[in-house]
Amino acid sequence: MAAEYKYGTADRLMRYVQVDTQSDPESNLSPTTEKQKNLSAMLVTELLAMGIADAHMDAYGYVYATIPSNTTKQVPVVCFCSHVDTAPDCSGTNVKPILHTNYNGGDIVLPDDESQVISPAKYNYLKQHIGKDVITASGTTLLGADDKAGVAIIMSMGNYLQQHPEIKHGAIKLLFTPDEEVGRGTDKVDLQKLGADLAYTLDGGELGTLEDETFSADGVKIIVHGVIAHPGYAKNTLVNALKIAAEIVSALPKQEWSPETTEKREGFVHPVAVTGIAEKATIEFIVRDFTTDNLQKHEARLKIIAEKIMQEYPGCSMEFIVKEQYRNMKLILDQHPQIVANAVEAYERCGLTVVKEPIRGGTDGSRLSYMGLPCPNLFTGMQAIHSKHEWVAVYDMEQSAHMLIELVKVWEEKAKQL
Repeated sequence: MAAEYKYGTADRLMRYVQVDTQSDPESNLSPTTEKQKNLSAMLVTELLAMGIADAHMDAYGYVYATIPSNTTKQVPVVCFCSHVDTAPDCSGTNVKPILHTNYNGGDIVLPDDESQVISPAKYNYLKQHIGKDVITASGTTLLGADDKAGVAIIMSMGNYLQQHPEIKHGAIKLLFTPDEEVGRGTDKVDLQKLGADLAYTLDGGELGTLEDETFSADGVKIIVHGVIAHPGYAKNTLVNALKIAAEIVSALPKQEWSPETTEKREGFVHPVAVTGIAEKATIEFIVRDFTTDNLQKHEARLKIIAEKIMQEYPGCSMEFIVKEQYRNMKLILDQHPQIVANAVEAYERCGLTVVKEPIRGGTDGSRLSYMGLPCPNLFTGMQAIHSKHEWVAVYDMEQSAHMLIELVKVWEEKAKQL
């Protein structure tokens, strides 16, 4: 099917990743970086060229588009969503994508920094793509397949449906969001304007994976207030808030309760930033667990650790601030089993083995689900995300696009005649 596209998923991805769309967690703007709109504007131009007449970008960088229903059945309105931004963890400037045709099974040495080697010894999944085409960056940046692979897949699906009106489907909404990588991907989305009944994000990994469960997530800030004095006359007076903050971080368990010591369904507490001066210092944490009630237990444990340190510094004080980030989408999706069931059927029609697994992270689908738009996450093939080793197999992207076309057919076939 992919060979019939006007543009295949690989062609689209190779173009999209060359647009720098890195988001900025320190920015208070929406979107956090104006450059994200460059790709959003490109997508609108391409959607209009496909004949999708209502495609547009709003002031916040969100792209909305509708592929109208072509059936007489009453089909739920399905939205497909991906994010345009790339992670702040690794440079996304001057990405040079490389298409490695007919991958031979050996190490992939990236030419702009030959110390960067993508090896099947480290990335076992690469072995499944011997003889297939693989896309990487050049060694100095991330690739941006997270989530421009998802964008390319959705765009390819839309293009195919526009070229093949004989495929019956209900109304399909396309949504491309900014700022997902900094946790703000749904902050400005207009669900009333979107007008969808359910959604699927294209932000997953290996071929055949289907994710209907995420971490629940909170953010915690510990603000330490020290006692300031002129350093030249500070004896028996100065209490340095930065040093207290360092003690709190040092007091965290070393062999458990952290990302580097947990896996599968284990939760963690993770310090992500320490900022401040001698008078006042802030430690920022992310708190994660698949069981939402466990978040409070983790936070209580963290608070006890911090308070024990603070007891050693009379005259100093601490603020402990908890902010909800997102919740496990499975609690919502279990109320709408047909959404996942139809995706499973689409996978199986494509000959794919469905692999359900929880996401040790979150997607736009987590928040969309709790905003009233139930939304599991589907595969794109992206691997080693947020790093210079990021890669994606073209076969996986093509299979994902094919699966989406089957998915809209499933929804239409199961719908009631008007």
